[in-house]
Amino acid sequence: MKFRGKAAWALAVSSALVLAACGGDDSGSDTTAAPATTAAASATTASGSDTTTAGSDTTAAGTDTTAAGTEAPADDGEPVTLSLVGFAVPQAGNNAAQAAWAETPEGKNVTWQESYGASGDQSRAVAAGLHADYVHFSLEGDVTRLVKAGLVADDWNAGPNKGIVTQSVVVIAVRPGNPKGITGWDDIVEPGISIVTPNPGSSGSARWNILAAYAHVLGNGGTEEEANAFLTKFFENTVALPGSGRDATTAFLAGTGDVLISYENEAILARQEGQELDYIVPDDTLLIENPGAVTVDANPKAQEWLDFVLTDPAQTEYAKKGFRPLNPDIQVEVEGANDPSNAFPTPTKLFTIADTFGGWSDASTKYFDEDNGIVTKIQNDTGKSG
Repeated sequence: MKFRGKAAWALAVSSALVLAACGGDDSGSDTTAAPATTAAASATTASGSDTTTAGSDTTAAGTDTTAAGTEAPADDGEPVTLSLVGFAVPQAGNNAAQAAWAETPEGKNVTWQESYGASGDQSRAVAAGLHADYVHFSLEGDVTRLVKAGLVADDWNAGPNKGIVTQSVVVIAVRPGNPKGITGWDDIVEPGISIVTPNPGSSGSARWNILAAYAHVLGNGGTEEEANAFLTKFFENTVALPGSGRDATTAFLAGTGDVLISYENEAILARQEGQELDYIVPDDTLLIENPGAVTVDANPKAQEWLDFVLTDPAQTEYAKKGFRPLNPDIQVEVEGANDPSNAFPTPTKLFTIADTFGGWSDASTKYFDEDNGIVTKIQNDTGKSG
């Protein structure tokens, strides 16, 4: 699906916005190297125009865009500009939801200034002074960082949705026609299968991916030792560990590897944009949950936006872009899905970070600590530390 709209260069980003040297797309780790400065900005309309195709490099971390909800001020209020800082993956969904909100009395006088990039980098940039009314990140830890900095209220996740605004699942993308006959996790660790996945040392999307593979063993009655052995085979078959999920998609579409471990919504968006790949939703996989929050000094309109994001009309717009709606009763045709009329099949087993790994706080330390994490050690032992 192509988006059309006007684009114009906008203001350069504040020097407070710094990007991690590793370039991870959504890392929740506090140990990532200090970011570097970005310099360019661009403009897009809230109807979703000029959104980036899946697999494209052009949503560089920290890139600023401005999305206009409507050009004419509303009769019943002054125009308001809200600043959204988020990770790159949900940009198309956010823009679609913004367009829907612009049709309501609450949203029709709102314009948007947006910054999309690596989730961990974006979180650190806000902590360093980048203005945000609303943040939309990949991992809970990226919001927690702002809570510790006093920029987001400590009860941000107290609602029934627990702070989650978008969700997806981990899938296995394959070449058109699935020439290797991949059906699930066990097939990808067989000899001769080459895997592309972002590097969990720098990428939050990779952490979802890796823990999905690990949960395949643990969640089916396996021991931690058996899960470690499975993940060792996984990394031995890995031929590319790009710095971000978007870079991993780019590498796969350019011809690297037999399979790509990815978000379901990324695979759907790639197909909407005309990219050639197939994808498999494994019988058991991991639920991806992305948090959103308003900042303590946000314009009050930001809370109205967050309230709208959780409604069925907004979740329908996210669903059209490949995200699984928070309300499972929402039914919508999804272009690019394996079955557009039944876009989000229910896996036999759907694991969660909370139930399988005790939440991100525990999982980040146990699996991804830069010195003693289980995944970190397996990467080092297999020579695949990036």
